[in-house]
Amino acid sequence: MASVPSPIDAVQTPEWKALKEHHDRLEEEGISLKDWFAADPDRVNKLSFEAGDLHFDLSKNLITDETVKLLADLGRAVRVEERRDEMFSGVHINTTEDRAVLHTALRRPASEKGTLIVDGQDVVADVHEVLDRMYAFAEEVRSGAWKGVSGKRIEHVVSVGIGGSDLGPVMVYEALKPYADAGIDCRYISNIDPNDAAEKLSGLDPETTLVIIVSKTFTTLETLTNAREIKAWMLAALKDAGAIDGSAEQDAEAIEKHFVAVSTALDLVAEFGINPENAFGFWSWVGGRYSVDSAVGLSLIIAFGPERFQQFLEGFHAIDEYFCSTPLEENVVALMGLMNVWYVNFFGAASHAVLPYTQYLHRFPAYLQQLTMESNGKGVRWDGTAVTSTTGEIFWGEPGTNGQHAFYQLIHQGTQMIPADFIAFANTAHPAKDGDQDVHELFLGNFLAQTKALAFGKTADEVRAEGTPEEIVPARCFTGNRPTTSIFGSELTPFALGELIALYEHITFVEGTVWGIDSYDQWGVELGKQLAKQITPAFHDDEALAAQDASTQALIQFYRAHRK
Repeated sequence: MASVPSPIDAVQTPEWKALKEHHDRLEEEGISLKDWFAADPDRVNKLSFEAGDLHFDLSKNLITDETVKLLADLGRAVRVEERRDEMFSGVHINTTEDRAVLHTALRRPASEKGTLIVDGQDVVADVHEVLDRMYAFAEEVRSGAWKGVSGKRIEHVVSVGIGGSDLGPVMVYEALKPYADAGIDCRYISNIDPNDAAEKLSGLDPETTLVIIVSKTFTTLETLTNAREIKAWMLAALKDAGAIDGSAEQDAEAIEKHFVAVSTALDLVAEFGINPENAFGFWSWVGGRYSVDSAVGLSLIIAFGPERFQQFLEGFHAIDEYFCSTPLEENVVALMGLMNVWYVNFFGAASHAVLPYTQYLHRFPAYLQQLTMESNGKGVRWDGTAVTSTTGEIFWGEPGTNGQHAFYQLIHQGTQMIPADFIAFANTAHPAKDGDQDVHELFLGNFLAQTKALAFGKTADEVRAEGTPEEIVPARCFTGNRPTTSIFGSELTPFALGELIALYEHITFVEGTVWGIDSYDQWGVELGKQLAKQITPAFHDDEALAAQDASTQALIQFYRAHRK
């Protein structure tokens, strides 16, 4: 297996210094999107791109032709293309865990079997063996051939996971609800807070409910705690319904009929009572936040069917192919990652808004929070040395037009620069009219208006021309020059959603490469888990309480005093 070269210190490269000089020159001359558009009638054309079946307009970003060239130069200087190829070929670029990073293999077509051998395994063949098993199982559930212990068909799926094992499936299920055609609804439980399980299980008929436990190791504290709670609920409810008599034999049959697993720990799966034949595995080279297109997405295959899940995978693969085959200057995926570096490291942007103009993507910003911030929220590089620049940015957002009546004020007139991605689709699953007004066109009018306002603003003279009293003219001025990227698709299909997810996966990769970060480990998640195991006994054990710091002791004492 090829070794991973040490990261190149981007800050020390001539290309970084050239970008810094370029940035300083732009600021000295005065950045004006309005002037740049007026001076270059071809600006929109030059900064518009097609990738898969998505259209991208980068023209309202704070970039010029020279910026694009310099960003591409920086990408080459830090080996973006070489590291991309290493990732796709299975080199262990996850250095702290000595693992390949092969989420891209999850969507390679079956025709590529035998073309990717990593650590002695035919990766594509392994992926499709699991996919075929998932497709067959999903068809059993969807057709009604798979029945609960009392002989009733499955109408509800409860998927239990946390982190990427929850955020991905929840987001996709919400995004593609118009494609759910089997009469099966899905619910997702992740939080160890008992309220989550209580609300999600409320109103469910246990006789028609299938539970999927998603845990690679089958040891995840939150997931297994919830799994045991749901198991107890299931057996008690089935007994109350008269579906089982409470004997050990019937309990075992009920668990086998109502529980399946996404895990590779078959011994622990069997110990729980799940038939290992009903366990679907994935691999160490799949990080949780990159796993929605693996067996983690089993609930989605049941809800939408194998054909649509295959279209979902094809959308991912289309962007993978584009990213790998397009030169950096023309590669919108790479450019979006490089532009994020441009804004973070040269303009001091601390956050990035993602604003989907479709309610179905209302969980997409939350999904991206884990993808981006768990990946690039690092202070050391992949060789263990300290980073030499600011890294990472806070990703956040809500669907338009809701956000317009909430936080857009900060983006328009606040003192912080907040680059924003606007996502919209030309067609909607539910067309509507308000009299003669097409409501979707009214919606898209807002999508277009916001990027226009952010780019070009409103001058004091324009405000005065509206008859505004002089004393409030300043409050109604907009500086403009607030950068946005517009992403436009035809409609939110499984294919398009796969494209969007792959887009941000690779944006994250490009940023991490420039910063020299291993974007595929997450050691920052572990410390809190370890401490929780040490602290929990202190709720009832004075010796354990005495071992805690003064603040933790005081908070536990408050709990003891107020627990009913």
